[in-house]
Amino acid sequence: MKPYSRAERVSIQIQQAITELLSKKMQDPRMEMATISGVRMSPDLSLAYVYVTVFGDKKRIREALEGFQRSKGFIKKRIAPKLGLRIMPDLRFIHDDSFDEAARLDALIDAAPKGENREADDTSDALDGPFGDPAE
Repeated sequence: MKPYSRAERVSIQIQQAITELLSKKMQDPRMEMATISGVRMSPDLSLAYVYVTVFGDKKRIREALEGFQRSKGFIKKRIAPKLGLRIMPDLRFIHDDSFDEAARLDALIDAAPKGENREADDTSDALDGPFGDPAE
């Protein structure tokens, strides 16, 4: 039995091919700080959702996605021979904000008060529970 479905294998091939193309052939300055973070295929392999991580502000993200959209034909033409598929899937470029979200959560965790910095009085009140000391 194969360890991955065909859609997963094709998505890995597409990600590798576009990443290689970005590093060697693409000269669009809008896509300089872009990274392909993942590819998800539709079950029938007709669509490839290409997740792009862009470092910068919203304007930079918008410009990079526009650059990918305008270069879609070039990208498809260059990677099609490497995939060996009868029909090249349509590419949909989507901004991947998971790294931004992870950074935001890290900042929230760092800003949260630490449990070990609390005074002993605070922890003893918490142990009594909402109804106070049962011995009273």
